[in-house]
Amino acid sequence: MTDKVNNLINQWLKWDKNEITRKEIEQLKESNNEKELLSRLEERIQFGTAGLRGAMKAGFSCMNDLTVTQASQGLCEYVIETIDQSKSKGIVIGYDGRHNSYIFARITAATFQSKGFKVYLFSHIVPTPYVSFAVPNLKAAIGVMITASHNPKNDNGYKVYWETGCQINTPHDKGISKKIDENLEPWSNVNTSAEIKYDNELMIDPLSTITELYNKNIKEYSIGGKIELANEPIVYTAMHGVGGVYAKKAFETFQLKPFIPVAQQIEPDAEFPTVTYPNPEEGKGALKLSIETAEANNSRLILANDPDADRLAVAEKLVDGSWKVFNGNEIGVLLADWAWTNRSTLTKGNATLENNKYLMINTAVSSAMLKTMSEKEGFIHQECLTGFKWIGNAAYNAITNDGITFLFGYEEAIGFQYGDVSFDKDGVRAAAIFAEFALSLYKQGSSVQEHLESMYKRYGYHISKNRYFFCYESSKMVSIFNKIRNDGKYLTNLGQQDEQFTITRIRDLTTGYDNGYPDCKARLPVSSSTQMITFYFKNGGIATLRGSGTEPKLKYYVEMIGQVKSDVEATLVKAVELVINQLLKPIENQLEPPKDD
Repeated sequence: MTDKVNNLINQWLKWDKNEITRKEIEQLKESNNEKELLSRLEERIQFGTAGLRGAMKAGFSCMNDLTVTQASQGLCEYVIETIDQSKSKGIVIGYDGRHNSYIFARITAATFQSKGFKVYLFSHIVPTPYVSFAVPNLKAAIGVMITASHNPKNDNGYKVYWETGCQINTPHDKGISKKIDENLEPWSNVNTSAEIKYDNELMIDPLSTITELYNKNIKEYSIGGKIELANEPIVYTAMHGVGGVYAKKAFETFQLKPFIPVAQQIEPDAEFPTVTYPNPEEGKGALKLSIETAEANNSRLILANDPDADRLAVAEKLVDGSWKVFNGNEIGVLLADWAWTNRSTLTKGNATLENNKYLMINTAVSSAMLKTMSEKEGFIHQECLTGFKWIGNAAYNAITNDGITFLFGYEEAIGFQYGDVSFDKDGVRAAAIFAEFALSLYKQGSSVQEHLESMYKRYGYHISKNRYFFCYESSKMVSIFNKIRNDGKYLTNLGQQDEQFTITRIRDLTTGYDNGYPDCKARLPVSSSTQMITFYFKNGGIATLRGSGTEPKLKYYVEMIGQVKSDVEATLVKAVELVINQLLKPIENQLEPPKDD
């Protein structure tokens, strides 16, 4: 064992007080597993705009008591330095049903309490949207949600919200990261193992207050009292997460019939025993039990939250008896259409404003259909980078600085923000809103799929294929993208002899290159630490490649647009094949496809 490894081991054992994770490192030392020790101890888990997310194991590169302590200490110092009266404003802390989530929340609470902060710690597991909502409504300085969302069961995370209720963005992530590095040694006056006692004004349980206020606010988005709804059963799954009781409450608030729960998945279970990945975005594999429940109860609509209930998946039984799982773009434009139709309910005083006083937002990898809708209807459309740290902040800034009425924002990864109740994706209110929307269609003798078809006829067929390959090495990810860049000599055509795939514009948000502008400089924010390139084709199609910021995935997003559905579908198949074979080259680059591909 080298001196370097021994020093790292000694440093870990000096600071870590958890017997289980101490023992992990000691056993690795006893077995002389230098490679594993270096992977655990040499690098620190990085704090970014998504906060922390990683596997729950011993080591500085993982999620554990020590790294959560260090993150909390750095965040605490940064907030004290950055936000006026932060201690009296306080911190909101929520947690999901994963292993160790409550323990990590308790560590965070104890750390902030040791510096005199008022702490609003939920007494029970809550959806991530409740923390985003609670921060501004409690006038808190900061919020932390302990969750790894839809990641595998061995992962956990630490998500931070600013006083606006928006996810943190640059430069806060860098400032917090710097403070973490300056506060690595655990503070001596913090008792992180003490049980929480709600017995003074510095430790408050906000659960009942926030539950009541949240549902009072989202009720404004219900129009069930003004239109007729079908009396049809709806199936709901919480995917072994926290959503069950909160979605039930949202349905009651909208005065909807109780949904039929997927019994095997409605209660929180940190083992996620019935699914390979607890992610409803994975499609029919993840929704197998939901479909069985729907078939048994003669239901044609399934609504699914992911484990922390900030995303919503939707499936509908078609007339031929098959099930369609809608992708995030399809759900997004359907909700956008509903928001536009009912925009007075999203406007102060239920007023009707000029069309150009309304705003909708989606991300650079989401469908261009929202932009097409804006051009036809006259509302403002804004494109932003991937993730709700961008959508939420853009919506907040538009309302605060420009006096614009924000209606709706979405990302294709089934994340939706309907209205300005809070500034993050929210699968709880989206579930109730979508249920009301679908039931109104059923009452009219229509369906979700038929309504989507009518929108395609109005705005053109925008059909997309979004998927990913696993890429476990960050150096390989960078290498793949650099090969595509080819020292600035990008491809000019994907289809060789096929003129429709001539590349008319390239936007590289890693390097800042965008030849869609005379100065070839990108207008969207640029990040050299994340990989993202978009290709625009002569036929109007778009293809984006990007490395995920939270998972070891190289994602691709391809969309084709046209008036004839069969033509668009055929072109999309060809485009996806070209993107995979000419750009991603999975065999040459040894990329691993998803198991269901």
